[in-house]
Amino acid sequence: MFKPTPLNLPPYPFKITEKDNQVFIFDQLRKKHLVLTPEEWVRQHFIQHLIANHKFPKTLINIEGGLVLNQLQKRSDILVFNANGEKLMLIECKAPKVKITETVFDQALRYNSIHQAPWIVLTNGLKHVYAKLNFTSGEAEFVEELPLYLNL
Repeated sequence: MFKPTPLNLPPYPFKITEKDNQVFIFDQLRKKHLVLTPEEWVRQHFIQHLIANHKFPKTLINIEGGLVLNQLQKRSDILVFNANGEKLMLIECKAPKVKITETVFDQALRYNSIHQAPWIVLTNGLKHVYAKLNFTSGEAEFVEELPLYLNL
């Protein structure tokens, strides 16, 4: 059973329950209780961070959306849209024990080959990587801080 640990994100007042020796966290956006895994702990924190600290509209955040990559069904952790319904940001969440490496970035780039979002974010709750993609040059510009939603 996963025991929540502190992350490098602000704490939030999550609704956490236990039933049949399993711990659940209430997902505010999907309006349901989910098994609390290390990755879900990171995902829920990062979603709240987007909403509370970067003013991302809840209605423009999609969680675990499906995509087909090389004829395989995959799921992107978080996809953020702009007000016109265009994909703005792909966010890949990992458990805190998973290091954010070039392999993780490559996975996000593969998913983004389908989505074509101009921003990629990687997080394990402890380390966060923010990259703005230039599709013309094929370059990624890494930034220290994630801008407010309105500045994207």
